[in-house]
Amino acid sequence: MRFFKKSFFVIVPATLMVVCLFFAVGIYAGTKADDVIKMENKAYSKHKKSIATFSHKKHATDYKVGCGECHHDENNKPLNNLKEGDDVQNCIDCHKKPAYITGKKAKGLSKSQKIEYHANAIHDNCKGCHKKFNKEKGLKSKDAGAAPTTCSKCHPKKAK
Repeated sequence: MRFFKKSFFVIVPATLMVVCLFFAVGIYAGTKADDVIKMENKAYSKHKKSIATFSHKKHATDYKVGCGECHHDENNKPLNNLKEGDDVQNCIDCHKKPAYITGKKAKGLSKSQKIEYHANAIHDNCKGCHKKFNKEKGLKSKDAGAAPTTCSKCHPKKAK
């Protein structure tokens, strides 16, 4: 009986610690932002160019880009107080039209009408930020270390 009491007070707390650790790791793993995000969306089943990839770590850690630079609310106000693992909406939830509208089709549309198109919203946000970065650093798009601003830099040719 005495052995049972001692082992009970050792085994039960140890088991509880293992269970708690298991759940803590599961919660952390479930909320960690992916390091590299493929900007793929079901709306683009017939995308002509390769799908761009986005390095979350590079932007957030290396370049110190705040969450609100990409993530915003329905009034286009930056969501600056996000933390890694917070649930964020997919761009297509608000920018619902799955296309990139340019040329004659875009003529006469306001900026807000153009960014209803998913690809326009993404391209405007990314390219605008990249151009600003390059200008601040005195870089041309072809320079080493320049942020990509051309189609082929973000959408490399598809492997055949």
